[in-house]
Amino acid sequence: MPPQVGSRRSLIVSLVLTVAIAFGSLAATLSLGWGPKLGLDLAGGLSVVYKPTTQASVADMQEVVTILTNRVDGLGVSGATVNLQGKDVVVSVPGVKDARQVLAAVGQTAQLLFRPVLCEAGVGTKLVKHPLPACAPQYQDTQANLNVNTTTGNSVNIAPDPAFTDIASTKPAKDLAKDTVLLPLLGQPGVRYVLGKSELTGHSIKKAIAQQDQAGAWVVNYTLTSTGSPLWDKVAAENFHQLLAIELDAVVQSAPLIQPNQASFTSFAGQGQISGSFTEASAKTLALAMNFGALPVRLQALTTRTVSPSLGHSALVAGLGAGLAGLALVLLYTILYYRALGLVIVFGLAVTASLLWAIISALGHTAFAPSFDLAGVTGLIVSIGITVDSYIVYFERLKDEARAGRSVRSSVDRGFRSAWRTVLAADTVSLLAAVLLYIIAVGDVKGFAFFLGLSTLMDVFITWYFTRPLVILLGRRGSSSTSKLSMAAGLHAGAPSE
Repeated sequence: MPPQVGSRRSLIVSLVLTVAIAFGSLAATLSLGWGPKLGLDLAGGLSVVYKPTTQASVADMQEVVTILTNRVDGLGVSGATVNLQGKDVVVSVPGVKDARQVLAAVGQTAQLLFRPVLCEAGVGTKLVKHPLPACAPQYQDTQANLNVNTTTGNSVNIAPDPAFTDIASTKPAKDLAKDTVLLPLLGQPGVRYVLGKSELTGHSIKKAIAQQDQAGAWVVNYTLTSTGSPLWDKVAAENFHQLLAIELDAVVQSAPLIQPNQASFTSFAGQGQISGSFTEASAKTLALAMNFGALPVRLQALTTRTVSPSLGHSALVAGLGAGLAGLALVLLYTILYYRALGLVIVFGLAVTASLLWAIISALGHTAFAPSFDLAGVTGLIVSIGITVDSYIVYFERLKDEARAGRSVRSSVDRGFRSAWRTVLAADTVSLLAAVLLYIIAVGDVKGFAFFLGLSTLMDVFITWYFTRPLVILLGRRGSSSTSKLSMAAGLHAGAPSE
């Protein structure tokens, strides 16, 4: 008789630990309320496709993807993805409840610019005028006209220049850093500013955060980069006791007065604070813009789509229903054909499903795994066939050993060696295909490849640590059984003969 594959104790330990890990991790994730990070087609949400308005290099578009990813992550949403499809950028935000808020943050596609305020303008008409006229001296927001009171921090209220009443605001496509522009204030379209050329970009901002000050008012505290700090000091000194507008996507986010409580300019030492009539939402929006506003190219929204989860949910229910019905028929057939070994397949699939659910749910709380969408479900369904094939390869090898006249006890020890090589080779091919597909694919196909690869790795683990010890233990224990549901009956083995 050939040497046995593993001692009885090691087989039992392997089996018990695998089952304990599988069902223990499932219980832990369920008790924590964790679940898979659903994709756009299952959770619903927002999908926006942008294209660059000018020629852009691959490096520029990769930077765009990074910045937009930071923007949607900064909103606190889970499962958002930003991908390049050719030269287009596709932003998908699943499970979002306020689509307009996300669009307001993600849709800010221009560079973050810091411009001096030349004067204020009232509500304009549709008349477009280029170049813009100069602000009249009495309406200019100069240091002399504003006449800041350093004790109170207040300045003289200068009326809007009436010369701009009949001039429309500058369109986003014409919002060039080198030009003078006329732009509205965020949330107050009736308030507009004539702004000079940009003197600083968002590349100088290292970090900005919305916080409440000691009085409970919302402010934005910011930190500058090492190279941006001296540039900011230079711009701030040139605009001391004047308004400096923070502009993004042809909208003035804020126009703070530079150091209104100081009699002379002092260095910001790489950090500062923007105060004003902020709400929590407006302060966080400005901080988000300052953090992630410096896109290297201007983008134009091609399509904006709000996705309802009902369609994907219906497709999921229908697909899972068909899949479960087919799986039930396959399991019924394996039980009738392999008898006790068919129950091994049922139990093994339950262990695999428990581990996969726990792993996918845990990965849903990280940025590593793609969202779990219909493509991912498809990958898992395909992997069921791979898993069942591994059982069949092993069981058919056991039948070959039984036909050769060996006992069940001898067959389970000998049969696993050759079956394991076949299973490992098949899973390796499947895993390589999934890895290659994940590397070269984008969007939903990447999710399919990820979950197919994960399931394939799981099949290798389950085959060695669950199927092998369970079948060997059953074979050694029930080699002499004559029941029609026994392993011997499933393998069509005759009387034992050592």
